[in-house]
Amino acid sequence: MSDPSSHPSPRPVSAVGHGVGLAGLAGALGWIAAARWLHLGGPYAALVNLVAVGGPMILWSLLVDKVHRRPSTGIDWTTRRPMRATLDISLTKLAGLWMTFALIGAIYATGRFYWQGNFAFAMWCLGWAAPFLFLGSIPYVLWLDRHLVEPRDGAWMLGAWLTGQPGVEPEAIYEHLRAWGVKAFFLAFMIAALPAGFGQFVRGDVSVALRDPVALANWLITLMFVIDVTFATVGYILAMRPLDAHIRSANPYAAAWMAALICYPPTILMTDGGPLDYRPGTAGWSYWLAGHPLLLAIIGAVLVALTAIYAWATVAFGLRFSNLTHRGILTHGPYAWSRHPAYLSKNLFWWIATVPVLSTGSWVDAARSTVLLGVVSGVYYWRARTEEWHLSADPAYRAYHDWMGRHGPVTRLVARIIGRPAR
Repeated sequence: MSDPSSHPSPRPVSAVGHGVGLAGLAGALGWIAAARWLHLGGPYAALVNLVAVGGPMILWSLLVDKVHRRPSTGIDWTTRRPMRATLDISLTKLAGLWMTFALIGAIYATGRFYWQGNFAFAMWCLGWAAPFLFLGSIPYVLWLDRHLVEPRDGAWMLGAWLTGQPGVEPEAIYEHLRAWGVKAFFLAFMIAALPAGFGQFVRGDVSVALRDPVALANWLITLMFVIDVTFATVGYILAMRPLDAHIRSANPYAAAWMAALICYPPTILMTDGGPLDYRPGTAGWSYWLAGHPLLLAIIGAVLVALTAIYAWATVAFGLRFSNLTHRGILTHGPYAWSRHPAYLSKNLFWWIATVPVLSTGSWVDAARSTVLLGVVSGVYYWRARTEEWHLSADPAYRAYHDWMGRHGPVTRLVARIIGRPAR
């Protein structure tokens, strides 16, 4: 008789299915193809891509996955309290929400960097959206509070604190502000990043790309980043309970926030001229392999594949992508291979594309670039560990973490390479 313990244990169930991400991907590819055919490469076309991705994912989530019926939403649709029973709660919550909006608006208005470069487009979009968000919050809160199991959430706590009501829990207010802080910081960046890559891919000359492996690789890499940024933006916009895509918790560790914020504008340290800029003195893969078309094609294909894994890791979230948050534990797609497929593929891409050990200057430049890129990779390791600290409070993540230690192909390979038990 075989030992039951020797049989592979089933992978923990993922909070998100394959279908929702594939539905959004189909919408993205369909709109991008239409935009190329219609020669629509401007910023408005990039915004339409958000609808093309988000619309199918919403429909799939509601009609196929029926996520709105999950207990994790905190909604009981069989309960419909009369509005007079929840009106005071809703008004208090609206006060807290509007105070949150005002704080975010003040930060945007104060930071000059939000009105320069690509961020100016993001501020234009958010400025137009603000009245609809303000007015739309009224019927949304009035409607949802009638069905929520516990309507006194962080927004209500903030509103209660503002209006001097009893029962305020400070930690709930801090959690609320952290969650909205994540959305405010990253949504502005994502919207700012949308138009450039979308326009670059849509306007790309296929005839040139097909004659040059480097141009083809760069064109396809751009497409992968367009998909990644679009899905990420949709994730920040649609953090809503009826879609079971709300933020369960935002990372409470200062180390996690520090590690994440130094990787994104305006606080990024890896930008050109920044303290962790590893590019000076480097020339990149296409320079060192010039004159070797087969090697250029092979390395180009590797870089495209790594970027595709990076994009796949975002697509797998469906409606739920966002940094520094817990919105359900993913165990499918690339997360069945590695606990941090996006960070791993991104860093491998940088090492292969940059070739920091080679320099057009001196060996000192090469050493400096190698060390700095090593520090950058260390930052992403730091990010991964702080995310695990946060998610480990959820038994579902602990089960997934243990399963990956026993069965995750990449996790086990890395453990063997560094000579440590997989964990």
